[in-house]
Amino acid sequence: MSEAYSITFIGAGNMAMSLVKGLHQGHPDLRLTVADPINEQLANYESLQVTTTSDNQAAIADADVVVLAVKPQVAGDVFANLTLAPHQLLISIAAGLNLAALATWTSESLPIVRCMPNTPALLGVGMSALFANEHCDELMRQRAEDILTAAGETVWVNQESDLDAVTAVSGSGPAYFFQLMEAMIDAGAELGLDRETATKLTLQTAYGAALMAMETGDAPATLRANVTSPGGTTQAALEIMQAQGLPGIVRDALARAAARSVELAEDFGPKG
Repeated sequence: MSEAYSITFIGAGNMAMSLVKGLHQGHPDLRLTVADPINEQLANYESLQVTTTSDNQAAIADADVVVLAVKPQVAGDVFANLTLAPHQLLISIAAGLNLAALATWTSESLPIVRCMPNTPALLGVGMSALFANEHCDELMRQRAEDILTAAGETVWVNQESDLDAVTAVSGSGPAYFFQLMEAMIDAGAELGLDRETATKLTLQTAYGAALMAMETGDAPATLRANVTSPGGTTQAALEIMQAQGLPGIVRDALARAAARSVELAEDFGPKG
């Protein structure tokens, strides 16, 4: 973490909470402010010893970094009553808002970092991808990385359009695994297991498989081959998945998610 500085979060939802919690732990010198028009949302931050307010403009007055953490459909209204200074860094974690839209609402020369986090950030194990515009210096990039790392791992992408692919892979990715877990639990129940047992078996297996992939450093294809005995039960199951087109389904699903990410940027951006 670089030297102490001030961060204001516009929006007090779950993702902002995950970042604030992560920053609050171990970084007492950071000056954190959270702004939101809903008092009930701000009340959730009382135990974290951060400044809270319903006045967005007052909240960013002395901020070095402003984190936009609102729903994309209300971003235009937020910026209509918000003026950022040229030296302030804007970090957007609002899905579907591209740099062109953010610059239109703020300034063509404002330093902006777009981020695509995912929901495991709520537990501090998220995955966030970042892309900075040309107005961000190295210190600003480092600050953006520090902030997002408070809720998990980070990676920088080479071009803004890569964030659409990131949205498809990791942004929406948790839901794909939840869908697979759901299907495995249902199948286990159909095979005669009670749902509690099928659920425990499925969730622990998912956790263990992910941990093996992360800790061993082996490619998933290698790990799959290692546990697939010729003529065994695993091979029998995988042959069904292959025959019914699982790889193609995943490829098509992620392509559609990426395309939808592009569409959302058009839906939520400035009109005219």
